Amino acid sequence: MIAAAASKRGLSTMFMPKLNTALPGLLPAALLFAAAGTLAQTPPANSTQPLPTPVQTKSAPVAPLNPALPTVFVVGDSTAHNQADLGWGDHLAHYFDTTLINVANRAIAGRSSRSFIREGAWDKVLAEMKPGDYMLLQMGHNDGGALDGLKPRGSIKGLGDESRDVTLLDGNFETVHTYGWYMRKYIADTRAKHATPILLSLTIRNIWTNGPDNKAHIERDMGYDGQIQQLAAEQHLLFIDMANVEADRLEADGPERAALLFPQDHTHTSAEGAELNAQSVVRALLRARSPLNAYLAKDLPRALTDETASPTVPGAAKGPEPAR
Repeated sequence: MIAAAASKRGLSTMFMPKLNTALPGLLPAALLFAAAGTLAQTPPANSTQPLPTPVQTKSAPVAPLNPALPTVFVVGDSTAHNQADLGWGDHLAHYFDTTLINVANRAIAGRSSRSFIREGAWDKVLAEMKPGDYMLLQMGHNDGGALDGLKPRGSIKGLGDESRDVTLLDGNFETVHTYGWYMRKYIADTRAKHATPILLSLTIRNIWTNGPDNKAHIERDMGYDGQIQQLAAEQHLLFIDMANVEADRLEADGPERAALLFPQDHTHTSAEGAELNAQSVVRALLRARSPLNAYLAKDLPRALTDETASPTVPGAAKGPEPAR
């Protein structure tokens, strides 16, 4: 087990009992800032104020991988990695038995399906990838941006083959493709490595509206989940619907308690929110009977396993799903 994973697992053990209750509030600030490597004054124990969210970082940490084990790579944006412990990908490893599998969070804040490829981050993941590995792909939060200008990270909407040539501020030209084109490239490249791609719905934004029942309901799809599900069906891949798992949890707690998990804006969570999102990913993996279930830790919180009638026993090793 790598040192980073062991450290994370130890931290998880300290605060997991609190997370298994119905959103009891925020973690003690000392734990959160120690995990983030940040010194700060601890607020009063009875404070209901959300903890501050540090600014995003553009560099994802690269943990050493055991070459003898399969690896599950997380490829995404700031909702999966956003400084230390503020993305669900940073909280995923302690739900897996890391003596059986590496968990490598390669998400980078601010990236879209297009810019993650253009900037070379995807090539770096491919250089690490080997037969028998897995890739959890979650992209879309930044794909609605501009095609050019100061932040040229947007992709063309849809799953078709349309493209458009743009001139970047540095004078270079780029052919911009559709969201579907970029997602298919991730899938094809992963399969070419004889690894298994798995598609995830997007993390939920803290946006609420009143429904026909006069109750507050959280936004469940910012416009990409249907396309991701369509791609999964087209490509014969697993669709891991963590978004609705997360939305159900947030709606059960209500807008006021949910707001404590989004201290900066409607997209980025606190460390506790990231931990709960990691739980939502695991619960969605279990529901989908993912091949990754074979590598989950044996001591998963009971709340994650009781509701799932999966034939795969967590912690029991098995061979990887054949790559297509």
